[in-house]
Amino acid sequence: MAITLKKGAKVSLTKTEPGLEAIHIGLGWDLRPGMAFDVDASLFMLDGGRKVRRDEDFVFYNNRRSPCGAVEHRGDNRSGAGDGDDEVILVDLRKVPADVEALVVAVTIHEAERRRQTFSQLDNAFIRIVNQRTRAEVTRFDLGRQAPSDEVMLFGEVSRQHDEWHFRAVGDGLAGDLGTLAELFGVDVRG
Repeated sequence: MAITLKKGAKVSLTKTEPGLEAIHIGLGWDLRPGMAFDVDASLFMLDGGRKVRRDEDFVFYNNRRSPCGAVEHRGDNRSGAGDGDDEVILVDLRKVPADVEALVVAVTIHEAERRRQTFSQLDNAFIRIVNQRTRAEVTRFDLGRQAPSDEVMLFGEVSRQHDEWHFRAVGDGLAGDLGTLAELFGVDVRG
């Protein structure tokens, strides 16, 4: 049975799921009737200074695979329609370079400012970690109606401490867009 987390809570993936080698990060949300949103998931591979080592460590719809092959974005769902995961990011934990300490998973709303859209207008937002081999859900964080009135949301973070992998439910919002988020983690968005 999956462990359900509250905002700020952390769980050891290694202890909860011994032998875990690869994870499926599923992200989802529901649209309210009559609303059209394009919500985009992204992942930042961060070093000990909480920055990307290189721009290619920013994995999203326009850079769907990390250079090391550890992270793969499975594509952009532009409608959010349907049940289950709206966007998926796969991570092979064995391939994550040793100098990457955290994988931050964030979600942005495309053209949010122009469309006057925020996460407070979405329902049932969640992030879940699934064991790729067994397909068992390991942990889940339901943001519910806690979603802030911001255009950017940090959903969760997978981190490595020594030889253990952990997941922390973040749930923090930021004003801005994908470029704002990329700059926060050291991606050169001017180039």
